[in-house]
Amino acid sequence: MSQAAQTAQQADSTAAHADPARRTIHIVLHEAKDTVGVAVVENIKAGTQLNAWIMDEDEIVTVAAKQDIPIGHKVALKDMAVGDTVYKYGVDIGKVVAPIKAGEHAHVHNIKTKRW
Repeated sequence: MSQAAQTAQQADSTAAHADPARRTIHIVLHEAKDTVGVAVVENIKAGTQLNAWIMDEDEIVTVAAKQDIPIGHKVALKDMAVGDTVYKYGVDIGKVVAPIKAGEHAHVHNIKTKRW
């Protein structure tokens, strides 16, 4: 690793330790193909920059909350149109029945099962 890369990595690591919000995991998902993640902290408020942990890749992606999200509920990680398939934990959990923007609450009002 180059000296510049090492310095950048150290600075990033130091910043993460200095800023607890940067370390907080707000959402978890299993696979990068997941279109929703699950909120794992309470009181997510609209406007909060959320850290989403992709477990299979051990990577963090970010999305801004556009609505308040209750703990245990789904957050859209990308814009989705009516008819799109919703993936949670790597599994097809249903289809979009009302447009969803990244950062919005994804729940029974905009996602339905494909079973019936």
